[in-house]
This record gives sequence, C-alpha cells and structure tokens, in this order.
Amino acid sequence: MTKSKVNVLSLFDGMSCGQIALKNLGIEVGKYYASEIDKYAMQIAKKNFPDIVHVGDVTKLDATNLDIDLLIGGSPCQGFSFAGKQLKFDDPRSKLFFEFVRIKEETKPRWFLLENVKMKQDAQDIISKYMGVKPIEINSSLLSAQSRRRLYWTNIPFDKDIEDKGILLKDILDTETDEAAVPINERNARHFRRTDQKGLCMTATMYKGAGNNGCTLVGMASDINGHDILKRIYSPEGKSPTLNSMGGGNREPKVDISTEHDITKDRWRKLTVTECERLQTVPVGYTDGVSNTQRYKMLGNGWTVDVISHIFKGMTI
Repeated sequence: MTKSKVNVLSLFDGMSCGQIALKNLGIEVGKYYASEIDKYAMQIAKKNFPDIVHVGDVTKLDATNLDIDLLIGGSPCQGFSFAGKQLKFDDPRSKLFFEFVRIKEETKPRWFLLENVKMKQDAQDIISKYMGVKPIEINSSLLSAQSRRRLYWTNIPFDKDIEDKGILLKDILDTETDEAAVPINERNARHFRRTDQKGLCMTATMYKGAGNNGCTLVGMASDINGHDILKRIYSPEGKSPTLNSMGGGNREPKVDISTEHDITKDRWRKLTVTECERLQTVPVGYTDGVSNTQRYKMLGNGWTVDVISHIFKGMTI
C-alpha cells in the first residue's frame, strides 16, 4: 500500500501525463518534480497542475537530495524507433536513457516506470540489463481508439491481463468540427485511391510481424506531398494509427468520413486536437492554451494516460 502522499520525479515529463494518471486514480501527490525543457509542454503542465515543480534539464539535475517514491519517464525514442534510422545508443537523444539510470541510482525510488518504443532486441536487452527488469509490451488499442505499441520497464506489480474495451476511431470522433473536409470529386478523384483493406499503422511497417494492429486503411490521398504514411486515410470502423510528434505538414492522422462508397462523394479530414486528446485518453481541453501545432506535438510525445493509470493501480495493492 502506498503512503498517504507520493513524491514523484518525472523525467522527460512533457505535458505531465503521469500526473493525470495519478489524479485519475485518486493517488495523492506530495511533491511532483518534473524535468522538462519544452516551454510549451511546461506551460500546459503548469496550467493544469499549478503545484508542479519544474527542475530543468535532466542532464544538469542532481537528484541526490530528493525524497522520491516514484520515478517515471519516457526517454526520447528517435534512436530506437523502427520508423527512424535505428541509431540506438549512438543517437544523442537515446543516450538520455542513461540519465534515467543515473537518477534512479541517486534517488533509489520504491517504484519506477520507464516507457519506450518497440525496438530491436539488442537495444531492448541493454535497457533491461540496466533497469533490472524485462519490459512488458502493451498496445494502447486495448484501452483507447489508438494503436500504440510501447514497452514498459517497471517494478510495479500490475495486472498484465488487460481487458480490451473495444473502442474504435468512430467512438471518439466529433460529430461537429471546424476541421475542413477534403472532397474527392470528379476533378480530383484520381488523387484518391480507395483500397478498402487492412493496412499497417504508421509506425508498424518497419519490423517483422507487426500485423495491422486494428488500423483499417481505406485509401491514399496521393495529392499530398511527402512520405506514404502522410497520405493514408483510415476507416472510423478501426483504430487510429500511432500519434507522433505532429507539427503540421499533413502529419495528423486522416479519417474517412464518406457516407457512400462512391468515389465522387468520398470525404476525408484530419483528426482534430480534441480527437487526439481522446486518443491519448487525456481530458478534453487539457492542451488548450498554446497553438494547435504545439498541441499536436505534445500529444504525439505524450503517454496514453489510461495505460499508465492501469500500471499505477499496482501501487495501491
């Protein structure tokens, strides 16, 4: 059983999804220390949790005098991701994992949680060696409308048998939105290729055995410039692909809103910020206060809160 109030140190805190999860569970926080350098994410965290204590750059943090019960963090994953160049620990962002290890040694918390992307086994084994535990893979699709496969290294004894809530993309869509629909008419129908087949998620095409993760690819908007993943349009009857650190440039997931399977009447649009908040199971309006570009970015960098809440339940046993 946890003590009456838990002192938390969150590294790479972002917009403080860990604090949302603790609040959802009714776990009282004594001090919540957050290491973060993104000013927009810090602004949103401070707006929602005025008592948060921002402690700056993790590489300059001396945590030896902090009384910490729970250490959490999701170190930058670009060097590990199958969707990236897979530089692993040669990538300076991925090297920040060792700051988590250092601070874990300095604080010796009762509980710890480290999150990262699905990665090659050799990199995973290195992290497991330093953390002292093997990771548990959880797909956010069990608890949300988003397919998001992540690894969690933790000593919190949570229930690994997670019931699938069966939430689909259509369950989180706004029926009324200012996001403009893109018509596919006779003039530009050649730019839309309807496939009506299961498709791979944005970050699930780069490693063997990924499967479709419940994302139903229904078409390609070929008039959009850039990589193939930017052109994919998904069915509301399936899951959203993984949110990433979107910042405009057509990176937002796109949903089919056609009413008939007639190529001259097809419609699609980008997901709104509110819908992306729902995909991450973040309270609606939580990220309000900065530009939509920054809101999309911090949501893509954030955690699926309901997954973290499920893990944190183990601290109350």
